[in-house]
Amino acid sequence: MTSQYSIDARRANNSKKWLFPLIFVSIYGSGFVGAKLGLPDANPLSFLSYRFMIAGLILLFVACLLKIELPKAKDVFHISIAGSLTVAVFSIGVFESINLGLSPAISALIIALQPILVSIFARKMVNETLSLSQWVGLGLGLAGVLIVVSNNIDTSTTSSFSIFFSFLALIGLTFGNLYQKKYCSNMNVFIGGSIQSLISFLICIPLMIFEGYRVEWTTSYIIALSYMSIGVSIGALTILYLMIREGNVSKVASVFYLVPVSAAFSGYLLFGETFEYSTLIGASIVLMGVLLTNYEGEK
Repeated sequence: MTSQYSIDARRANNSKKWLFPLIFVSIYGSGFVGAKLGLPDANPLSFLSYRFMIAGLILLFVACLLKIELPKAKDVFHISIAGSLTVAVFSIGVFESINLGLSPAISALIIALQPILVSIFARKMVNETLSLSQWVGLGLGLAGVLIVVSNNIDTSTTSSFSIFFSFLALIGLTFGNLYQKKYCSNMNVFIGGSIQSLISFLICIPLMIFEGYRVEWTTSYIIALSYMSIGVSIGALTILYLMIREGNVSKVASVFYLVPVSAAFSGYLLFGETFEYSTLIGASIVLMGVLLTNYEGEK
């Protein structure tokens, strides 16, 4: 009986290890498509302000229904810092870089450096190390991403300012994930997610002085805003925080290699974007890299 229970528990745990990353990648990757759908009708900070406000209020409502207590002041501080980086800095960087003309493929390639950076800094910040074969897996993942996005790289509208914003997003995502792992691993995803979204909303509001306010309430914008608020800001980020809580942050970061792959598939299905055989080859290499990084040495 004990042996069968142990086997069933192990199978359930393994299923979760596959299911969480799969759902996260599917939602988060399609978020780039959601941004493309909504940005023509709103400038980045106006779009993000509504997105963060809606997500924060929904999560706060759920937290109140569940009677979840507000964290201590120290925990609120750490949660806010992690959210400012992972949610606000990352999203603002990506949206502004694309709005300034940076190809989404180049943006995805820059963001794909995140697993490497996380693994480099994880040793000092959260005492995590990777084996040689896991580093090889990270290298394979990066190579696969390059193959996936290579057909869609367009440098004709690239500016140094747009690249700056993309690297700003990379820094926010990298150190946000590390900070989340170090200080917020036990964060309740509802009240914690609400704090992070509302803090991000408060960051966007004063920055609108430089960009102004522009929103056209078209059907496509409402669909994009709803999906980005509920699907990405609530659904995908909740899964990300659960993965960070339960796993090695370097391994979780490797899953981000699959995001450009998911974005490429979503763009093909929804917008009829170019989909070459090289995308399948690159996706296969990315998958091998992620598997090697995540499952090396596990019993």
